[in-house]
Amino acid sequence: MYPNTIQKLIDIFSKFPTVGPRTARRFVFYLLKKDKKEIEELTNLILQLKEKVKFCKMCFKPFEGELDICEICKDEKRDNSFLCIVEKESDLEAIEKTKKYKGLYFILGGPVLAIKKEELKKLRIKELEERIKDKKIKEIIIATNLTTEGEALSLFLERKLKSSGKKITKLARGIPSGGELEYADEETLAAAFEGRRES
Repeated sequence: MYPNTIQKLIDIFSKFPTVGPRTARRFVFYLLKKDKKEIEELTNLILQLKEKVKFCKMCFKPFEGELDICEICKDEKRDNSFLCIVEKESDLEAIEKTKKYKGLYFILGGPVLAIKKEELKKLRIKELEERIKDKKIKEIIIATNLTTEGEALSLFLERKLKSSGKKITKLARGIPSGGELEYADEETLAAAFEGRRES
């Protein structure tokens, strides 16, 4: 059995997405070998994460700044007639890297493991319904991952947003089935955007 401090840290790291107990142990023993200055820098950055980073009130992108909205939402050059719905922050970053999409975003806060009531509560569905009331928005692009869960979420969103009267489109099939947006190369993602189809 490990000392209490080590075990507690292993337990904490094990709660991170895609991190199991074995990887968590590696993290802890890696940190144990670091000098005090590096550990202090890490702990200070974690504290700053909660103190300095906030979520945009419009799209929920994390950012640092004085205002309530992020650099994308306040950019007047963006086309506010398009709203792209993504599951998580890294999906937004992947799309931005393509430099092909010039509209706005909404981060759901997913992914979800299944389309069940308790899982859907984790998502910002009510906030999304409020966001799409904006009359400037003409097209909603559903850009969920092409995993089983992402496809089910896409279908759920289509049904939920149908009554909005907005044009609803989905990304084209350039991304392989089972693929996640954050891992797609920029050309594939750009082609998926350009070839998007109406639901």
